[in-house]
Amino acid sequence: MALSPSPADLKASTAEEEAYLHLQSALRCGRYKPGDRLIPEEIANEIGMSRMPVREAFRRLASDGLVTLRPNRGCVVAGLTADEICETFEIRSVLEGLAVRLAMPQMNADTLEELELLLDRMERSGQSGSNEWVSRHQEFHAYIYGLSGRPKLIRQISALHLVIEPYMRIWFDFVTKPLSARQEHENLIEALKSGDAAHAEAVMREHILGTAPLLIEYASPARR
Repeated sequence: MALSPSPADLKASTAEEEAYLHLQSALRCGRYKPGDRLIPEEIANEIGMSRMPVREAFRRLASDGLVTLRPNRGCVVAGLTADEICETFEIRSVLEGLAVRLAMPQMNADTLEELELLLDRMERSGQSGSNEWVSRHQEFHAYIYGLSGRPKLIRQISALHLVIEPYMRIWFDFVTKPLSARQEHENLIEALKSGDAAHAEAVMREHILGTAPLLIEYASPARR
């Protein structure tokens, strides 16, 4: 018979999760920049907990690819080179293309209407700053790949979005708002309406791959 976790174990797990989510949010929003060193004592004091859960959170963030644990330097915010950004988008294009193909049987009047609503929210949020637009953009894509019904695929795509999100926010700050974003996402919805899975997959892959060069131009000129 399996033993139930002790109150101490539950408390430690809760503290680690709190630290992890706190740091994940800060990294996604660009509060910490690539190369910044994360000091466990400072973060623990900020959150109001001991250093141990923060160190455990560092390990989880390292497995996500958001930070690097280095001897004598501790935890350092990871940075992507231009080639790594390009590779991330190449992988995303394949996985999200597959997700679109798998999601096609779920496309109906209700799901398409929800996508239209998500696109409208994205468009409106474009006037309020990068955090809001990028979050709405993520919601739009997450809704589509979530319809694939493949939990492992969904987790892999989500992890790639997580790694690239800080760079998306940097890009948005430079360009204010991608002028072609509305049209590209409308084209994607039209492809989903067509019922042609191969066509919808191709449109999604092209959409994602087309973003990489623009993002590299603005987000990592010093790291090429």
